[in-house]
Amino acid sequence: MKVVIIGGVAGGASAAARLRRLDEKAEIIMIERTGFVSYANCGLPYYVGNVIERKENLTLQTPQSFRKRFRVDARVRQEVLEIDRNEKRVTIKKLDTGEIYQETYDKLILSPGAKANHPSIEGMDRISADGKARIMTLKTVEDTLHMKTFIDEKKPKTAVVIGGGFIGVEAAENLIRAGINTSLIQVRNQILTFLDYDMACELHGYLRAKGLQLYLNTNVSGIEETDGKLKLLIKGEPSISADFVVMAAGVSPETELAEKAGLKLGIRKAIVVDEQMRTSDPDIFAVGDAVQIKNRITGEDALFSLAGPANKQGRIAADVIAGKETGYRGALGSSVIQLFDMTAASTGLNESAAKKAGISYEKAVLFSASHASYYPGAENMTIKVLFEKESGKLLGAQITGFGGVDKRIDVLATAIFAGMTGEDLTELDLAYAPPYASAKDPVNMVGYVIENIRNGIVKQFHWDEMDALVGREDITMLDVRTDAEYARGHFEGSVHIPLDELREHLNELNPSKPVYVNCFSGLRSYLACRILMQNGFSCYNLSGGYRFASYVLSDAPYHYRAMYPCGIEKDGTDMISNKKNEK
Repeated sequence: MKVVIIGGVAGGASAAARLRRLDEKAEIIMIERTGFVSYANCGLPYYVGNVIERKENLTLQTPQSFRKRFRVDARVRQEVLEIDRNEKRVTIKKLDTGEIYQETYDKLILSPGAKANHPSIEGMDRISADGKARIMTLKTVEDTLHMKTFIDEKKPKTAVVIGGGFIGVEAAENLIRAGINTSLIQVRNQILTFLDYDMACELHGYLRAKGLQLYLNTNVSGIEETDGKLKLLIKGEPSISADFVVMAAGVSPETELAEKAGLKLGIRKAIVVDEQMRTSDPDIFAVGDAVQIKNRITGEDALFSLAGPANKQGRIAADVIAGKETGYRGALGSSVIQLFDMTAASTGLNESAAKKAGISYEKAVLFSASHASYYPGAENMTIKVLFEKESGKLLGAQITGFGGVDKRIDVLATAIFAGMTGEDLTELDLAYAPPYASAKDPVNMVGYVIENIRNGIVKQFHWDEMDALVGREDITMLDVRTDAEYARGHFEGSVHIPLDELREHLNELNPSKPVYVNCFSGLRSYLACRILMQNGFSCYNLSGGYRFASYVLSDAPYHYRAMYPCGIEKDGTDMISNKKNEK
């Protein structure tokens, strides 16, 4: 059997190695357009920032090592131009020489990946420096080496990253690590849209504090070259100057070859495959960022440009070709990203995805320590979990913090994959020792909160309801934090009674009015609600507490106003720290 694989990196290289392990006699040919057949795509930005110091560490396998260990004929700097499905033949061009030749196949695996998006910006194509583009992408090893060489040789002082996804944010972080004054421009009102807006807001403030000049809701209308600098023209705002630009405005499935071959395409022209990763041609398989798969929760068609799904799909395609009965059942989109010392992670549905799918959901927001708070080094995490209202079934989770984030998101991803409910989390028997966790792990605490919500032990309200609540005469806004906390900032019109004094002051509250309670994190206000509800009051607890709301709502003039995003006033003042951030 002769198998030709178009594209290496995650999906193609995984398929080649797995197929060899299953079939020692198969002829396996892998065609890769770049000069590197298998490399750490996700590690590329960290080479720019000198976190990964040796470029050799970016390469997982070379053509020589692939041939020596797996007897795979890996051909780099070659591009497949055409697929002839009738003759089961591909036409290939050697990019270094221009020579064109053909190769037959019994089975074909497509792993073309995704291509970087290039928004239409006036003047972009005219910019150059020493014959090399100063508007760069960061997708291949060659892209990375070019950027690193440019930085080392030209010593640029300023850079602009266009796009706030994984690559854009990681590029911005590592350019700052390299000592470059960096701005990031994002067309939306948040970075990292796998997170909900409220969860992203904490990251905005943190990145600004690290020196990133962050422009949200911003469009680049043109690029000019003036006095050796690139000038980005911004709609309705002053221009931004930089020595070079990193274009990271997302990716799209690279499926021109599949489309030309007449294979069935789906959303955003992704290749349609079945559970065995077969395309509409039974002898052609497709894996990785170019394929349309199923969302594990909703069952709807989806795209996940992530290394984990690509590797699994490559393995499954190889299994099926080798005669094994297996299939791919979809993905949750689990992902994690490091931002300097901070971590952000997500799995399953966020709120926008749940709304789009028409799911009736509720959410729980917690502020939990990464391990026992009395043990040195405990760091807080913000945890947000979505669950189905009627059944309690877990739908999605997001976590931001400085320690323990990856551990908890993986546990929650496993729980979601298994179809567990929020209440099921209370029964998980998770490892505990003070340096690693609390006796009631944050994942258990998520379960307890969801259980309390579904049982009616506590009722919630959320930060985005504040505008409609403040100023109402028929309710009581109650703040149960300490005197010092209250003095630093509070919601307009709120009554202040510290939690430990609440029982002695119940007569000061009107039992005919619902009470909306807040504290710093949501714990003390929950305790206050239990006291109030057992004394005849109707009570609602602010999910995530004043701390969470303060990241999202600005003080204009009070914290409850949602006029500007993420606690940042229009003049750049951070209303949480009262320090001015330059835009």
